[in-house]
Amino acid sequence: MRASINRPPTPDADEEREQKPTLQEVIHIKLIESGEKERLKELLRERLIECGWRDEMHALCRAFARKKGRQNVTVDELVHVITPKGRSSVPDAIKAELLQRIRTFLMNVHVD
Repeated sequence: MRASINRPPTPDADEEREQKPTLQEVIHIKLIESGEKERLKELLRERLIECGWRDEMHALCRAFARKKGRQNVTVDELVHVITPKGRSSVPDAIKAELLQRIRTFLMNVHVD
């Protein structure tokens, strides 16, 4: 690594080549390459619609917009307010199903 008094260290070319992706990055790549990530996203979408979660989130968004005034709500603000409620209200059964699908995928794929 080269360093200077006036700037942070600059990685050498050899150091950059030696960096290996983390296990999490490798799994993410495998999920994308296999198409499993898209299948999991579609499964999640279907399950959330089936259980009424999507309608519930839609209603929360509409209520927030009415309360604050439609013209005074930004998408970022809406996301900031609704995201924690949305994440916490995903049914445990759906989380468990997705987790099992991911575990099954990992058991069947070779991760270097």
